[in-house]
Amino acid sequence: MKDILDLHTHTIASGHAYNTMNEMIAAAKLRGLEIYGITEHAPRMNGSCTEVYFQNFRILPREKDGMTVLHGVELNILDAEGHVDLTERVLAEMDIGIASMHLPCYTSGGIVENTKAYLNVMKNPYVNIIGHPDDARFPIDYKELVLGAKEHHVLLEVNNSSLLPTSYRGNPRESYEKMLAYCKEYQVPVIMDSDAHADNAVGNHSEAVNVLESVDFPEELIANTSTELIRQYLNYYIYMD
Repeated sequence: MKDILDLHTHTIASGHAYNTMNEMIAAAKLRGLEIYGITEHAPRMNGSCTEVYFQNFRILPREKDGMTVLHGVELNILDAEGHVDLTERVLAEMDIGIASMHLPCYTSGGIVENTKAYLNVMKNPYVNIIGHPDDARFPIDYKELVLGAKEHHVLLEVNNSSLLPTSYRGNPRESYEKMLAYCKEYQVPVIMDSDAHADNAVGNHSEAVNVLESVDFPEELIANTSTELIRQYLNYYIYMD
């Protein structure tokens, strides 16, 4: 499978990752990626960046040694209304917006409430990707999630880190099989991301590939395989390019 990008990664700025921005970019270059994204945790995550960190992305180059380097944020979904921890004014400057559920920031409800939170956050014009919608601690209705992604033009992530044996997110493979079945049925694209917190994981989507291949998921619905497809979804290309 052609795989040219990795858009969900973290540096030491996120507070619980282990490499610098330059080290992560170098690792992406070694992987042969064409588009690489750094998406630090938003401010409500313990130990992460303050708002001013995200406001200063304008000083960073978007190309390094022929590779496009994008800078964005992994937002924390805060409640069922889909509130997040950066304002739209700040998000308008982000190349990539990922929205995820994390226990320090979101208190899980039932299936209806958790699904509502995802559907509401998709309405934010600067949210491009729903991060790791696979956590058993946040049960959701996958049919509604997929239909919402189709309606709001948002990518659903297949998170490689979730699928590793060291993951603490329950049984993500089973969750992804449900999600991917609906994505095939309704022709909704997905994106593979490493969620790397160290340079050795950048661009590693082996577990995600395994799941996608096991369900015979069509390559034309995988954003990693096409610059044309990913350009339709990211703030950088929609608002800034």
